[in-house]
Amino acid sequence: MRYSIAIAAALCALALSACDRPTVVVPAAAPATVAVPGPAGPQGAPGAPAEKGETGATGSTGAMGSTGAMGSTGATGSTGMMGADGAKGEKGRTGGDTIVVVPAPGPRS
Repeated sequence: MRYSIAIAAALCALALSACDRPTVVVPAAAPATVAVPGPAGPQGAPGAPAEKGETGATGSTGAMGSTGAMGSTGATGSTGMMGADGAKGEKGRTGGDTIVVVPAPGPRS
């Protein structure tokens, strides 16, 4: 058991190194030709002036805004003035032969 890990590692190394890898052949690059600039030529004739374009169409109207928030409650009004005195009533008539009966108080316990 002691040497089993070492032997397994050695076998893996031998098995992986035995694979044949093909060599990659890179083709030789062709020599590039470099263009050398010559002297500048004469300036060209100016172009014709551009025609003015037509005016664009008018844009559409924007969307309607949302409703505003509800306002707060107003302050309470002040107390009104005192009213005028009312008219005096007529003097009443006497009762004549009216009798008032007052009951006697009951026994206390």
